[in-house]
Amino acid sequence: MATQAVAADSVLYLTFRIEQELLAFEVARVREVLDLCPITRVPRTPEYMRGVINLRGSVIPVLDLRLKFGLPKTATTIDARIVVIEIHYEGEMVLVGILTDSVHDVIEIDSEHINSSPQMGARWRTEYVSGIGKFNDQFILLLDLDRVFSSKDAGSLSEG
Repeated sequence: MATQAVAADSVLYLTFRIEQELLAFEVARVREVLDLCPITRVPRTPEYMRGVINLRGSVIPVLDLRLKFGLPKTATTIDARIVVIEIHYEGEMVLVGILTDSVHDVIEIDSEHINSSPQMGARWRTEYVSGIGKFNDQFILLLDLDRVFSSKDAGSLSEG
């Protein structure tokens, strides 16, 4: 199986959709992509923490990015997915699942095609966006996962 070399000044991103917006985060943070499975609700957690799943014997919290961004919760559709990612949380690397409307491609974006996030007129919370990438004439919001799930507003990821 041939592997593709990634240029030193580029990064691989996993793209996904929330509503009609194309977003991405570094593929190096992704552990796996799952079809929707039963999620067990955990009492007294933030609304955007939809619950936990059992992933081969490990309890993984599942967070809904739609709720985190002030949108209606992710619908159960044929395209919806749980992306298991690794985040920095309270000094440790922790696995969490995030709900997305759909998952698309792994793409390579050169650093020269990444711009800073605009501070005005943004639909998304700009502190969660590390930049805006351009790929095939599309603009893609690049999420900073550690900011999205920072301990100051992530609630307890260890409950459950």
